[in-house]
Amino acid sequence: MNKKLAVLAMALTVAASSAMAKDWTKIRVATEGAYPPWNATDSSGKLVGFDVELINEICDRLKVECTIQAQAWKTIIPALNSGKFDAIMAAMMITEKRLKAIDFAGPYAATPSTLAVIKGSPLADYKSKLEKVDLNEVTPEEQAEIDSYRELIKGKVIGVQTSTTHSNFLDKYIGKDITIRRYESQENLDMDLQAGRVDAAQAPTSYWTPRMKEAPDTYVLVGPLWSGEVFGRGTGIGVRKEDQDLKVLLGKGLEEVRADGTLKKLAVKWFGFDTTVK
Repeated sequence: MNKKLAVLAMALTVAASSAMAKDWTKIRVATEGAYPPWNATDSSGKLVGFDVELINEICDRLKVECTIQAQAWKTIIPALNSGKFDAIMAAMMITEKRLKAIDFAGPYAATPSTLAVIKGSPLADYKSKLEKVDLNEVTPEEQAEIDSYRELIKGKVIGVQTSTTHSNFLDKYIGKDITIRRYESQENLDMDLQAGRVDAAQAPTSYWTPRMKEAPDTYVLVGPLWSGEVFGRGTGIGVRKEDQDLKVLLGKGLEEVRADGTLKKLAVKWFGFDTTVK
């Protein structure tokens, strides 16, 4: 193909893409509705939480009509790709595996993972030598902490929500030494932790910190704060790969709420600390 034909073909491709671009005046958003304080369903059946308030704020800035619906976590990506809704706003971490199936606007938050036990647990007195472990490039000191942590929970039953980065962490770094019990929702895991049906539960600090404020005599956080590698690049808004115009639009709204401090304000309101990505 000569240069003129190549330029013409490129122009036609761009024009066709523009013609097929959707007019995003209405956006259907899915959230789990069972992962407080990120997203939850209150006693009246209304969806509430950080994700819900943030996406409503973004949609207001963009002057688009957004409807929010609940979708089970395990099926939320297949449901997006089947066209059931247009975006996922559900505390979803941006990982390499998920990027093979969908794309993301963001990230808009990042919180490390940690282990929680009930006060009085034999695990509660463990003191890690390191406050944080970044799994991207593990130092000898961090490897020693991983080994110590593995020995701590060896033979224990550890609960985790299924299809999460926290589940992936246990599989990759600890799995063969423990019994992993997976749950469809974090709420169900929390109930089993309190009932003593699991020895400990792995989840983000953004979940545990508000829970500890609500029930100050219930939980103890054990071990270091885990981040990097399996935990991805932070939390993003999921969109279908073909909807790049929607990704750009939501990214624009997200940057607006970040720039004027609204994102930080919402994080402090719902989590008690700033979760924004620096």
